[in-house]
Amino acid sequence: MHTTDTIIVGAGQAGLAMSRCLTERAVDHVVLERGRLAERWRSESWDSLRLLSPNWMTRLPGWSYDGADPDGYMTAAELIAYFERYALASDAPVEERTTVESVRSDGSGYTVITGGGTWTARNVVIATGWCDRPLTPSFATRLPSAVHQLVPSRYRNPSDLPGGGVLVVGASATGVQLADELRRAGRDVTLAVGRHTRLPRRYRGMDVLWWLERMGSFDDTIDELRDPMRARLAPSMQLAGRSDGRSLDLPTLLAAGVRLTGRVTGADGARLQLSADLTATASTADARMRDLLADIDRHIDRHGLGAEVLDPDPPAALRADVAVDQLDLVRAGVGTVIWATGHRRTYPWLDVPVLDEHGEIRQRRGVTPAAGLYVLGQRFQHFRNSNFIDGVGRDAAFVADHLARRLATVSGR
Repeated sequence: MHTTDTIIVGAGQAGLAMSRCLTERAVDHVVLERGRLAERWRSESWDSLRLLSPNWMTRLPGWSYDGADPDGYMTAAELIAYFERYALASDAPVEERTTVESVRSDGSGYTVITGGGTWTARNVVIATGWCDRPLTPSFATRLPSAVHQLVPSRYRNPSDLPGGGVLVVGASATGVQLADELRRAGRDVTLAVGRHTRLPRRYRGMDVLWWLERMGSFDDTIDELRDPMRARLAPSMQLAGRSDGRSLDLPTLLAAGVRLTGRVTGADGARLQLSADLTATASTADARMRDLLADIDRHIDRHGLGAEVLDPDPPAALRADVAVDQLDLVRAGVGTVIWATGHRRTYPWLDVPVLDEHGEIRQRRGVTPAAGLYVLGQRFQHFRNSNFIDGVGRDAAFVADHLARRLATVSGR
């Protein structure tokens, strides 16, 4: 039996940020990781993956990028090395290859059973991340066995896929990147487009995330929104960290020869039912993008930055007239379907009643209804960038302060 003040579950960006904050507050703790440090970045990333955010934006508590390419975008391998250096500098007490099998309340705290033994602690911080289990539609099981199906976490590169065309389902950041890579590799690619958030990589000479940070967009809190659930389920930004710094969007893919369709709504063997909503979906995304760019223009005018940046250069709207209502995979020569349709969270090891009707952890600013149980790294946990590498630190500091005060109260310190 091992005992500590606090157990952190997960050694990714959230877990490491939490560890640093607890160390700064002299809270004894351990970080339990099912695999290696930053395991998801190691084993669930495709070969060419780069961060969506520029290197200068890769910041954690007490740590920031200090390399020679601040405007570039880290590869997964570079990010893993970055996390390893951070953990070493923070003296993070990470227990690798320690799978958590059960977390339950024991009255005075929590008992955590792992494959390597049992721990007890006053507090537990769940830092397993927002992208837990790939979400695929139930009708995926109706596709014929001859069609190879996979999710992005199992994709590595185009040469790993069987011959034939590829259907990528989902047009957020992951979907457009995979469609682009496969098309560049000479594959016949179809992209089924659902809701997405279109943004240019750069606008008026600056990275679009630089503008969002400057305008305070990442400081928006969940308490300020009318529909928090909708905000948390909003599609991820349609961006790519390309080495050439160019935008990647539907018009770019269409020009490259990628076939665009509406959403996949069902399947009957090799025939997929499609919604005729591509034009409407793209128009909605384009309108929201134009609103944001107009906000940037107003910010520039208000702060007198016009002479320091380029002239407005809004991206062109998508021009695609598609009205097909089905796709026959056999006739289209599609041998592979990649379901880039998002993720869901599952906590089969969490034996504490804190999940809501959607299976999400009930929390406010990381504090759950169960005393001593916290969560970190959730999407829009409190701030708009709570699940970003750059944003998790603020939530970690808040949770660490709350946790330290609780320890002082229960232990009489």
